[in-house]
Amino acid sequence: MLTPILLLVISNTFMTIAWYGHLRYTSKPLWIVILVSWGIAFFEYCFQVPANRLGYGIFTATQLKIVAEVLSLSIFMVFAFFYLDEPIKWNYIVSFLLIIGAVVFAFAFK
Repeated sequence: MLTPILLLVISNTFMTIAWYGHLRYTSKPLWIVILVSWGIAFFEYCFQVPANRLGYGIFTATQLKIVAEVLSLSIFMVFAFFYLDEPIKWNYIVSFLLIIGAVVFAFAFK
């Protein structure tokens, strides 16, 4: 059960870097940023697809997606704080806790 979750963590780390890493390099031409992001996103898919393949059956497809979204937000919050130097505001934390509540709800009634 840990393997699909670990693969989702790795996948979402690559996704966050591909989608948001370029924000510190706004002087670079957009076409270069797109090509680099696609290259990084390739590795996201190399982990996302096996995570879903291995996780399906342990979890439903919907549960896998919910886990992926929570991981995505968690990884993004760390990335935004450390890489983009964005503060974590109280309303972000409350929003995140509400999303965690939705995850608990999704898994509570199997």
